[in-house]
Amino acid sequence: MSYTREYFQAAADFLRAKVDFAPETGVVLGSCLGPFAQAIEHPVEVDYADIPHFLLSTVASHAGKLIFGTVAGRRVVCMSGRFHSYEGYRFEELVIPIRVLKLLGVRSVVLTNAAGAVNRDYRPGDVMVIRDHMKLNGPSPLRGPNVEDFGPWFFDVSRMYTPRLRRLALECAEGAALRVHEGTYMFFPGPQFETPAEIRAARLLGADAVGMSTVTEALTAAHCGLPLLALSVITNMAAGVLDQPLSDTEVDETARTIAGAFSDYMKKIIAVI
Repeated sequence: MSYTREYFQAAADFLRAKVDFAPETGVVLGSCLGPFAQAIEHPVEVDYADIPHFLLSTVASHAGKLIFGTVAGRRVVCMSGRFHSYEGYRFEELVIPIRVLKLLGVRSVVLTNAAGAVNRDYRPGDVMVIRDHMKLNGPSPLRGPNVEDFGPWFFDVSRMYTPRLRRLALECAEGAALRVHEGTYMFFPGPQFETPAEIRAARLLGADAVGMSTVTEALTAAHCGLPLLALSVITNMAAGVLDQPLSDTEVDETARTIAGAFSDYMKKIIAVI
């Protein structure tokens, strides 16, 4: 597929006809973090399946809809459910959601995910503000012909996770019912969890948490010039940290346990960015 601006514009035009405002902030919700969507006031929901040229979410814990509305007095559009390469999507397809949000007029993006802790000082239920990431496998989502309307083919990512937004997120953590850290996220393609050897390597390389999402959206946002904040909810200790097998049940249970506190934290952040 050779993408053009018009390809993404078709989705944006369809969505713009559904709502009477331009969202200020785009939010992408990760695995089991959907309860935040309940905080959206005056919601207008659009199923992914109805949006031209959009993708479909196949993970059971992802609702698969865009939700427009307000949070803390701010106009938002929320992706309740995201897309992953392990679902069978090509990396190049994973640019679609962020480019559509850009065309809708969002001025910043907040990404969230469920992640495994590599840093032994972290605990399930903690939150990590992503300072930087490592992606050592799989192609870039920006591979192929560049769409100059969104950004240059070769672009800087040294400040991809916007320092100002990271500082605000850490300030919002004061008084929150959560332990909040700042660290480095490492991408693994999944869908299998990482091996203990891979986690040992990740720790040696400087990773604090690992997961199977987020970096494709982050790279696309950086290409578009969108200010970006990304938050990992630590749902489990990564493979080999504890002498026990990993399961998606543990991920789901931890995410549900902190859903209320995390939603409150997100609302504080959205109010100030």
